[in-house]
Amino acid sequence: MRAAICDMVTVARFLNLTLVVPELDKTSFWSDPSNFEDIFDVRHFIESLRDEVRIVKRLPKRFSRKYGYKQLAMPPVSWSNEKYYSEQILPLFSKYKVIQFNKTDTRLANNGLPLDLQKLRCRVNFQALKFTPQIEALGHKLVHILQEKGPFVALHLRYEMDMLAFSGCTHGCTEEEAEELKRMRYAYPWWREKEIVSEERRLQGLCPLTPEEVALVMQALGFDKGIQIYIASGEIYGSEQRLATLRAAFPKIVKKEMLLGPEELQQFQNHSSQMAALDFMVSISSNIFIPTYDGNMAKLVEGHRRYLGFRKSILLDRKALVELLDLHQNGTLSWSEFEVSVRRAHDKRMGQPTRRRVIPDKRKEEDYFYANPQECLCERANCDDLLGPSNLSTVR
Repeated sequence: MRAAICDMVTVARFLNLTLVVPELDKTSFWSDPSNFEDIFDVRHFIESLRDEVRIVKRLPKRFSRKYGYKQLAMPPVSWSNEKYYSEQILPLFSKYKVIQFNKTDTRLANNGLPLDLQKLRCRVNFQALKFTPQIEALGHKLVHILQEKGPFVALHLRYEMDMLAFSGCTHGCTEEEAEELKRMRYAYPWWREKEIVSEERRLQGLCPLTPEEVALVMQALGFDKGIQIYIASGEIYGSEQRLATLRAAFPKIVKKEMLLGPEELQQFQNHSSQMAALDFMVSISSNIFIPTYDGNMAKLVEGHRRYLGFRKSILLDRKALVELLDLHQNGTLSWSEFEVSVRRAHDKRMGQPTRRRVIPDKRKEEDYFYANPQECLCERANCDDLLGPSNLSTVR
């Protein structure tokens, strides 16, 4: 959501067009009825970008479908650069005057854009997109409660029903659970993959780690049993029973529901995006951030933490980890060997300065702009000192 909004502001600025405050998708698995102004401070959003792009809260009546105006609705081509928008999209505005982009995630390229456009994406993300005062106040309260008790880890544990169903990952699930997840996958027609071999996907590193696997990995990384762990996620599939092993290893596991009273969270109930905003605030403020799957939120938090001074984020190498976990659990790899191997695999995966990986002919596979917005992290003249030679980042 954040990335899509940032991209559309940037497209509007480049094409010198007026942007209508975005409508949010309400048809996803979570069926969240929230509007933009329920999550973000809309006045701040408009005012903070007034020198960059004209933004209006709603479409003028004369252009509304209610009044018979025929808008063009279309999804832009994914991972497109400014040439696509100037040559193929801009001429459409001469004919239609209004275009509704009905899909806006990943519609702007990661790389190859002018520096001013890349920096605008950051300005929208890090400055213009403030949460509402209610979300900000409760998010700050959560962070304060955690900080009062000492350092804490934000664990983005993506072991949620929708994630497992979408990815087809059922490692550690019962046959009944695996069947339930499969039924959900078939129930959503826009989830294209239906028949998925879970173990193949897991060995490719494409599954979120299970809570049991996370417990072993965190122990191998040297986390003390007394460390505070904040679970940043929705409902864990299997609920508290599935967290038993992780909680036995790290008893100080908390969630927002444990730290706040029911009356404080009542206004956010059944609004998953607003609940996720609280988790987002805690995650960027934590001493260490650990995502168990590199989905959109994890990538946005990673990039935000880089922007705030390269705060420590342990970016798990799932492909390497599942191999090590299996070797350890079948007795091939001793605990000390497992421990050394896990630490060695993550020496350079701690959120430290690095360049984005560029793959010119496979844009979907290259590093995501918002996970590492390098153009916004240093002055241009000093980037090579901070990030290393630029020619090391391209993969061909």
